[in-house]
Amino acid sequence: MATPSELLPYSKIREDLFRPLSGASPAYIASALGALAVIILGGVAWSIQIRDGMGVTGLQRPVFWGFYIVDFVFWIGISHAGTLISAILRLTDAGWRKPVTRAAEAITVFCLMIGGMFPIIHLGRSWLFYWLIPYPNSRLLWPNFRSPLLWDLTAIMTYVTGSVIYLYLPMIPDMAQLGQVSKGWRGMLYRTLSLGWTGSDREWHALERAMKLMACTILPVAVSVHTVVAWDFAMAIAPMWHSTIFGPYFVVGAIFSGIAALLLVMGTLRKALHLELYLTNHHFNNLSKLLLLMSLLWFYFTFAEHLTVWYGNEPSEMAVFRTRVTGAFAPYFWFMVVCNFVVPFVLMGVRRLRNITTAMISSVCVLMGMWLERYIIVVPTLSNPRLPAAAAGFYGPTWIELAITAATFAAMILLYLLFAKLFPIIAVWEFKPHPAEDE
Repeated sequence: MATPSELLPYSKIREDLFRPLSGASPAYIASALGALAVIILGGVAWSIQIRDGMGVTGLQRPVFWGFYIVDFVFWIGISHAGTLISAILRLTDAGWRKPVTRAAEAITVFCLMIGGMFPIIHLGRSWLFYWLIPYPNSRLLWPNFRSPLLWDLTAIMTYVTGSVIYLYLPMIPDMAQLGQVSKGWRGMLYRTLSLGWTGSDREWHALERAMKLMACTILPVAVSVHTVVAWDFAMAIAPMWHSTIFGPYFVVGAIFSGIAALLLVMGTLRKALHLELYLTNHHFNNLSKLLLLMSLLWFYFTFAEHLTVWYGNEPSEMAVFRTRVTGAFAPYFWFMVVCNFVVPFVLMGVRRLRNITTAMISSVCVLMGMWLERYIIVVPTLSNPRLPAAAAGFYGPTWIELAITAATFAAMILLYLLFAKLFPIIAVWEFKPHPAEDE
């Protein structure tokens, strides 16, 4: 069945998708300034932390991981929205993917930019982050290759490089079109980014091969990155961390939160940029089914993780288990289950309830639930250490951590606002019947 956008002439499609690049409404300016203000507050908080040390945070013995590591895992997880969803849809040549892929790929790049900063923020002396890089030096000192920090750095740098290339390649034909109609600095920017694109058959074939090659490459990279993040926990002999299930569990959670983020972004873009003809019920319905599938998989992995701990009945693990299920963290745990399973299962599983509005509601719930899941994984285990000699502790974030966390969400909003104003959020050239031919 043809979507409304496929029935429009290409000139109309190009006009509709290029229109949001010009002008800025009062709501856009207010949103950008509000996000910028929150980012500045986060920058001030980080500068205070650098000046006064990690003591200004709520991190203390035995809880030395808190909001920063939770945010790190959360943002790296959401980054899977673009690589996995876009790459799989492109490789399977799913026709309905056209309006979805660029929005997803942009999410990946921005989330990696944000999440990749947290290992640096979490370091006590952030200016020495380059010690993580294995480079030759006169003192013959090398980083510890058994350190998960080095694994994270290597994995994220590889992932960022591949994701930027994967986002950029499909933008080249659109940059060439914009370079022909834009003037001033915009025209110079678009012509530079288009790399002299002329639209010849040879260029189209080369571009298609490059995009498929990157799609094939980025899939294993994406899976391996979040597996490495899971190893940050699984390699530690800590209660409810030292588990072989953490690799696939984290990958499933990452795809789950990534789909939710993509649905939320699509719904916002559809309303704000008046893209109702391009982001239709069909796209939201398909992604909602994927969200439902990942919700069921997430529930299975969560149930399996806690079932094996309960059955094993090992004292140190049961202490964490009780803290999660019936103790101090129980409200967070059960609210997480409601957000990640009950709400998506009801709203997405019942066909009559499944629509754009319920997809947005489910996505917001899933993002809240997945952030809480990361918190539930990190803090309860560290609050109940394995060694009997270590005293249990309590962690509470300070305004420093809250401000930096809020700044990351504001940074995501601001980056997306700027991207949507500089580049078409939907690939225009994909709607052209015969891209290799001139108009």
